[in-house]
Amino acid sequence: MNTRTVSVNNTFTPPEHTWPRNPGMPLDLDWVASVQVNTSAVERRAATLGGRRTVKKEFQAAWLCKAISCIDLTTLAGDDTPGRVRRLAAKARQPVSESLLEQLGLQGLTTGAVCVYHEMVETAVRALEGSGIPVAAVSTGFPAGLSSYRLRLAEINDSVKAGAREIDIVISRRHVLTQNWQALYDEMAQMRAECGQAHVKAILATGELGTLRNVARASLICMMAGADFIKTSTGKEGVNATLPVTLTMLRCIRDYEARTGIKVGYKPAGGIAKAKDALLYQAMMKDELGVPWLQPDLFRFGASSLLGDIERQLEHHLTGRYSAANRHPLG
Repeated sequence: MNTRTVSVNNTFTPPEHTWPRNPGMPLDLDWVASVQVNTSAVERRAATLGGRRTVKKEFQAAWLCKAISCIDLTTLAGDDTPGRVRRLAAKARQPVSESLLEQLGLQGLTTGAVCVYHEMVETAVRALEGSGIPVAAVSTGFPAGLSSYRLRLAEINDSVKAGAREIDIVISRRHVLTQNWQALYDEMAQMRAECGQAHVKAILATGELGTLRNVARASLICMMAGADFIKTSTGKEGVNATLPVTLTMLRCIRDYEARTGIKVGYKPAGGIAKAKDALLYQAMMKDELGVPWLQPDLFRFGASSLLGDIERQLEHHLTGRYSAANRHPLG
């Protein structure tokens, strides 16, 4: 990994979507039908990544700070309260202690977004006022996506009105499993339209799609229908983000850009809890898509505990000692 090509400015600014939104395109079933995935080759490529791509010392610290700026700091629990969301928002504003930032020579570092259920959108928006940090709302009957279609669309509309600037929608997995690509395309296109100016992330729930070929085809359909990001998981499935799934989805993003000229973002979510995992995902992003996809307008981690481990690693870099996890709480 050529770490010197990845710059971390001394001053971070809140994430802005600087690339043109994905307008979508007509459904191309011939393209979808042509998609094949060599599963063993994908798994072999993913398994060797850790041995070929490593960073150390100050370069590792720089990559970890970049990872923080790409985190969608998330709370999606049934016992969420306004107080918890306000604490999460405070952590998003100040993800790393001021003393560590001073020693690293950085300022203005924030997370990429705060991700909550619809009921907590207004609380999060108020708590983040003036920070520039967007609120992302999970929507459309998250996590199963099995509520009535009318209610799913209404939920998107309500979250946008409440101030959410990003909407994470869940697709109907049955359309993928039954190969009903027209239905998936129509659903995604209508949800994209309902989001208005809010960016839309399409959650594929890859752990429930059966095969990598299904993952690839669902990725293409969602991008054709106008998804601004494609996202692996809700975090509630038995299997969430994995490197083979990531490689499959990134190559679909690359193919889509090659054909349309449009950059689509990527969000792995669920099970990414360690700093070393974040580095692997960043390495794969750089290898497959290049430096532009290492910015928060095209790359996000869906995570809740990842930030705490990154902060511990940064402290180890500066002091040579690992601190207790409770020194870096999420709220």
